Amino acid sequence: MTKATKQTGNSGEELAATFLSKNGYKIIERNYRWARGEIDIIAEKESMLIFVEVKTARSKNFGAPETWVTQRKQQQVGMVASRYLQEKEIVDTDCRFDVIAVSAIGKEWEIKHIENAFWL
Repeated sequence: MTKATKQTGNSGEELAATFLSKNGYKIIERNYRWARGEIDIIAEKESMLIFVEVKTARSKNFGAPETWVTQRKQQQVGMVASRYLQEKEIVDTDCRFDVIAVSAIGKEWEIKHIENAFWL
């Protein structure tokens, strides 16, 4: 991963966290890592625990960023989420998986929040 790619990803995650906070979500944790996986943002809203995958694009050359969350990535996020629940001893809590796509539109950023983006 290049430095520019990492900076783009970090910028997107920061924008996504700000977006969620402004929309009533409480950010619980960011960049939770386990084994070879990571969950970008773990948030809470209305007693629901939300695992958020953030994808950021500076151009449309590779398609819409929300389409980059492949089935393999979904499974990886699911495994890390399961580990998080186990580690924190969280039971009987509703959870969901969201995707936030952050795209550069000229000098502005567009944020697309997809709730319940996938099921496992």
